[in-house]
Amino acid sequence: MAIKDWHEDDRPREKLLKFGAAHLSDAEILAIFLRTGTQSQSAIELARHLIDQFGSLAELLAAPQETVLACHGIGPAKYAQILASLEMGTRYLDSQLKTGHALGRSQMVKDYISTQLRGEHREVFAVLCLDNALNLINFEILFTGGISSCSVCIKHVLRHALSHAASQLIVAHNHPHTNATPSTADNLLTYELKKACDLIDLSLVDHIIVGRNDTLSYAESCLHPFG
Repeated sequence: MAIKDWHEDDRPREKLLKFGAAHLSDAEILAIFLRTGTQSQSAIELARHLIDQFGSLAELLAAPQETVLACHGIGPAKYAQILASLEMGTRYLDSQLKTGHALGRSQMVKDYISTQLRGEHREVFAVLCLDNALNLINFEILFTGGISSCSVCIKHVLRHALSHAASQLIVAHNHPHTNATPSTADNLLTYELKKACDLIDLSLVDHIIVGRNDTLSYAESCLHPFG
């Protein structure tokens, strides 16, 4: 049955407008951007198939272009719509962070960092420089490592922060192929970085880890040295 023949409350666009985006599944959200399906699948069926094939919506959005375009029912136009939706979300979160409105909402900060790091297939370490009002001054990936590790120079992090006149920092790194559970090395780095920041009156607000399908905030989880 085509989506147009569904009950109005079950159609993704109508459901979104009536009940809000939170009431839609990942497949329903994706179907809105796909707009159409194939001769044998509705847009929602195509969306569900793609999410099942890649394992999650996040995995689909992070997949290489050639891999997504190889999927039945996905051509350049549909892929461009998917990329545009991801970029629009990233730019919205970026604008919120630059006005300081989102820094009190840890989920929005985690969402922003996730969109920046989720597509990285090697481990990277990024720094968000903030001013006194928690406005975002600069976001930058400072170090790039291998599949499972990344060397971080604390002195370089501090120099980067000072060069942007930052008074507060959020640092983040990813675990491309595992979950966001901190390793012993992650905990030691966080402790050493916070200690170094304290010495120059620079506040380390949080350390966020982006895993394959989850995200962890040291501050939110009250992990040492934030707990």
